[in-house]
Amino acid sequence: MSRSAIAVQHRSGTFPPPTLETLPVAVTANVARVRARTRSTIMAVVKADGYGHGAVTVARAAVAAGAGWLGTTSLAEASALRAAGLEAPILAWLHPSGIDAEAAATAKVDVAVGSVDELARLLAQTAPTTVRIHLHMDTGMSRGGCPRAQWDELLTLARRGQQARRVRVTGVMGHLPLADRADPVANTGAVAGMREAVRMVRAAGFGSPLTHLAATSGTLTDPATHFGLVRVGAGLVGIDPSGSVEMHGASRLTAPIVHTAPVGAGTPVGYDGAYVTDRATHLSVLPLGYADGIPRELSPQAGVEIYGHRFPVVGRVSMDQIVIDTGAESFPVGTSATVFGPDGGATPSVHDWARWAGTIPHTIVTGIGPRVSRSTA
Repeated sequence: MSRSAIAVQHRSGTFPPPTLETLPVAVTANVARVRARTRSTIMAVVKADGYGHGAVTVARAAVAAGAGWLGTTSLAEASALRAAGLEAPILAWLHPSGIDAEAAATAKVDVAVGSVDELARLLAQTAPTTVRIHLHMDTGMSRGGCPRAQWDELLTLARRGQQARRVRVTGVMGHLPLADRADPVANTGAVAGMREAVRMVRAAGFGSPLTHLAATSGTLTDPATHFGLVRVGAGLVGIDPSGSVEMHGASRLTAPIVHTAPVGAGTPVGYDGAYVTDRATHLSVLPLGYADGIPRELSPQAGVEIYGHRFPVVGRVSMDQIVIDTGAESFPVGTSATVFGPDGGATPSVHDWARWAGTIPHTIVTGIGPRVSRSTA
């Protein structure tokens, strides 16, 4: 926003609130980048509200760019996509509240089944039509999926359920535990496990269901993991966990300055005076804090961008506010600061914020709180 526009808003007494802007054009570019790496069908995974970017917005952009499937954590997330008019096939695979057979059948959502008990509970329910299922096999993560020792039992129960027309096996899936290393050798065990699972599924009489193993990292670095479908979530919004492919950041977080003041050298800033100014300077406050997703523990390199320059975050992050040191510059209240974005230069990226907080970019983008306004470019 220009300085003249800020002056007009200052006279009116109102300013734009902190806002996370989603950039669908970046999602489109990221799908194209993935498409260049695989011939498999792309599933756009939009769990956790599209990695914090808005599930419907990201899903629409991804489908328009050529994604053939959508993926969610729960049936509730999948149903919200259906309510928004998205008609692409959807898979829900974590089921924190259990699998509702009727809801899955009614919404035409495939569900993953990762244990004998989970499948037995599903078969004990009634549904208006046959429920489509993907058999989730543990291929090395030990975090979910049916353990290898129980694959035979799972397949036997699934065959009974399919013969009774209660379920139809349409997919088989697993996960890559080491794909972020960007080393195909690290994936060989999981790939072998997936191939064994597929052989067993076919031998049990289920034909050749859709097979999927790779998420973003595997998709970008190892064609052997692709099978018939790849699941891309973080990559849609510009995050490659393997760090091997440059993706396009898909959001921009901005906030207005709400308070500014000149201070002298030796001025303590924030709780406990954890930072003390070493010179006369100007301090400005942004209305964002750890309740809004700003990490509380930050390195001294953390900063924000204003008019093409980066200014450091100083003092402790509060629940609702952060303080920036603008040096000789005195910005009026209402001036917009970019906390992160895809612009480059002085503008920090989500990867910068992850590094400053000692975490991963996923944590930054999914942690932006509900008090932050949302918009779409």
